[in-house]
Amino acid sequence: MKKPALVIMAAGMGSRFGGLKQIAPVDDQGHIIIDFSLFDAWRAGFRDLVFIIKPELEDSFREVIGSRMEKFFNITYVHQTIDKLPAGYSVPEGREKPWGTGHAVLCCKDVVDAPFTVINADDFYGPTAFSAIYDYLVTNEDESQYAMVGYRVRNTVTENGSVARGVCEIDENNYLTEVIERTKIEKYEGGIHFTEDDGKTWTELQDDTIVSMNMWGFTPSFLDAIEAGFAAFLDKALVENPLKGEYFLPFVVQNLLSEGKASVRVLTSADKWYGVTYAADKPVVVAALQEKTKEGLYPDGLWG
Repeated sequence: MKKPALVIMAAGMGSRFGGLKQIAPVDDQGHIIIDFSLFDAWRAGFRDLVFIIKPELEDSFREVIGSRMEKFFNITYVHQTIDKLPAGYSVPEGREKPWGTGHAVLCCKDVVDAPFTVINADDFYGPTAFSAIYDYLVTNEDESQYAMVGYRVRNTVTENGSVARGVCEIDENNYLTEVIERTKIEKYEGGIHFTEDDGKTWTELQDDTIVSMNMWGFTPSFLDAIEAGFAAFLDKALVENPLKGEYFLPFVVQNLLSEGKASVRVLTSADKWYGVTYAADKPVVVAALQEKTKEGLYPDGLWG
């Protein structure tokens, strides 16, 4: 079996605050969040990286990340552009938003031929998650069985606004039975809740509900599944929401589960997830990573 690859979704522009959140330093040594994720991935055993980026970001990525990481990883760059569509489809007039996480991973189809983990570039997952998903991928022999690292929702929300999460239902054997993307989850005085009608009504979420943070473990067969479902997604999205409709990874996974074509083992992490959804989140992330370095979880200077 080929060794697992790490696929990093890094095309997002951080639309809710200015600048590229992926390359914003989080310590006084110039490290960015992804430095910590890459260090955890390397410790877990990953050696092959695929960065999904916008073409105009490639020079920045090579300068800020690639040039430093080339001595530790084999790196491939893949471009996500909104015009990468199936034959017969075209970009709707006025569309600027990328087609979502499912489309991002689909862009890797021609370069990934091994089991792979998917993560967001701007999220901190913690070392436990990388070890768990790597160990799973190197031992799994079932092409139709995937994995996901789940986090308790209370460890993933921010004080600064709403977040999108894949809310999970899990059976007694720790297999995923349902994952639904909730795009507006908020923390409030009484707990955590979400809305699907712009705040007219709210539904409570238990704080220990397991959610997906887009850390998935897939076999190459998943790339075929994404491709197969993309045209059907477009047929609906181009009518209902042509400018903002997104093809989410949890949507693809849920369809496979519903059709009985795949199973997903849920590997839970008690670690707190950190990310910069809003500019005001950054000081929290900075403080957390400084504390983890002080505690010895990361060496000072990371890569030396």
